[in-house]
Amino acid sequence: MLFNTLAYAKFFAIVFFVSWLLVRRRWALLLPWVAVAGVVGLGTPTLQSVLIACAALALTFGLTRTVKDDEQPTLPVALAAVVINFIPLTFLTLSRGGHDPVRAALVALGVGVPAGGLLSPIGVIATLVGVVLAVLLVRAKKVRLLFILGASYVFYAHWDPRFLPLIFGSSSVDWLLAHAIDRAKSARARKLWLIGTVILNLGVLGIFKYFNFGIDSVSAVMTAAGMTPPKVALEIALPVGISFFTFESMSYVIDVYRGDIKPQKSYFEYLSFVAFFPHLVAGPIVRPRDLLPQLAGPPRFSSAEASEGVFLISVGLLKKVAIGDYLALNLVDRVFDMPSQYSALECYTAVLGYAVQIYTDFSGYTDVAIGSALLLGVRFPLNFNSPYKAHNIQDFWRRWHISLSTWLRDYLYIPLGGNRGSSARTYVNLMLTMLLGGLWHGAKWTFVVWGGLHGAALAVNRWQSRRRGGNRRPPSFWAYAISVLITFHFVCICWVFFRAETFQKAWLVFAQIGSLSTYHPNLHSSVLAVLAVGLISHWLPERWFERTQAGFIRMPAPVQGVVLFGVALVLREMISAEAVPFVYFQF
Repeated sequence: MLFNTLAYAKFFAIVFFVSWLLVRRRWALLLPWVAVAGVVGLGTPTLQSVLIACAALALTFGLTRTVKDDEQPTLPVALAAVVINFIPLTFLTLSRGGHDPVRAALVALGVGVPAGGLLSPIGVIATLVGVVLAVLLVRAKKVRLLFILGASYVFYAHWDPRFLPLIFGSSSVDWLLAHAIDRAKSARARKLWLIGTVILNLGVLGIFKYFNFGIDSVSAVMTAAGMTPPKVALEIALPVGISFFTFESMSYVIDVYRGDIKPQKSYFEYLSFVAFFPHLVAGPIVRPRDLLPQLAGPPRFSSAEASEGVFLISVGLLKKVAIGDYLALNLVDRVFDMPSQYSALECYTAVLGYAVQIYTDFSGYTDVAIGSALLLGVRFPLNFNSPYKAHNIQDFWRRWHISLSTWLRDYLYIPLGGNRGSSARTYVNLMLTMLLGGLWHGAKWTFVVWGGLHGAALAVNRWQSRRRGGNRRPPSFWAYAISVLITFHFVCICWVFFRAETFQKAWLVFAQIGSLSTYHPNLHSSVLAVLAVGLISHWLPERWFERTQAGFIRMPAPVQGVVLFGVALVLREMISAEAVPFVYFQF
């Protein structure tokens, strides 16, 4: 996966350069040359390949001088740009892998291709299709948007190209259904189209994510009842990010049904909204009303936003690599794999470590996503706001994974009735929302229990709030600090069920903590230091982070470069030999 290697940095550098190059339409003529440069740069450059790329660039650049900035290239000029670069591209791909450019691209994505040379029928057809598509892209009115869409699909294909039809088909159907809802003449027809949307999206999600879970649960019940369950299983991989892009696409159709937004006229803008790669595989869940206008509008760029983006990417990588991965590999994974081998103190520390790990891992990914989007001229909403500073569980969910918690509130809790009915009904709605929120995270009963605990805590918090009414005095500093500490430890207790592979291992963690043993040979000073940094930095005043970010933005570019070089050195020292995937990739 691109996010686990330096390949993402190379990938993003290309996307960043080309996306801003394409702000002026005449520079679209350089798109075919970018393919030549990519083959040279991403492979092992030789003097011959570099000279070929330079010659192709010189010829293509000459063509750009015949076109005005915002003028559409003529068909002969576009065809000339494609042919000038297709010839050296073909030579380079044939010399390196024996494939024509189209097949070489498919092989790079892991797609099997039939045997045959460049002059075989399949090779000729692939070549003609590639040339035609390249010419159409160069002359397209929304060439920048189409490039970002293509880059997003390439990014997703690096996980598994077999699932590209899934995200493309899901997006296309929802775009059509939203227009069907808008054109419907009666309320009944609109509701039927909406029901179809929900069934389709949740059906796809259910097949890929919950089918085997349901079969296993029924089998367990039948076995406990003394019956022999049938052997049924669906052998299929879970598409990465399916929960995120399903929720985003479904929320678009629901918003159209509610009349909050009008259906998107541009098909390609909608495809880009769903597939936009910075948030595609692990969120944040960006609402259509936030992202679609930015993709449809003119691109914007400022040095301040670019500096902010680079700062957030650096902070996100430091969170992920220097804190999250280090704690996972040196403490958390070991303890949760065999909790009975560790003391109460070590298990307790590992629980705290996981709380820090999942926060730094997920918020680190979000920082990288927000920073990457900013560098492309798009701003995502805030997704984390120091959640462990929360003084109660409701406050926690206002701060943790904000895009998911607000989605659950707007598209599940409120449609269920919210707090408009009786107190008992409100508690039921809270519980149902959080149970389904837990199940959204994964097809395991441990996730359901995690959601149930949060639902029960939210219900208790609601009951206390109603009981006190509006006459509560502001708490003292110490009362507030104690409530923060209690909330944090309750969240940590819930994290045990979230992290443990089975209920048995979760109970073992609690049992070991209950033993109150204090030997700690596995709590090395470096692990404790990283854990302390993770906790202390989280509880520091927010204004300190804001001042640091503002200071970085004001720095001259050379000074920013020195700071980023220092971050790179820290990452190189802290990075592990074993790649640690982002936690939320599994959802």
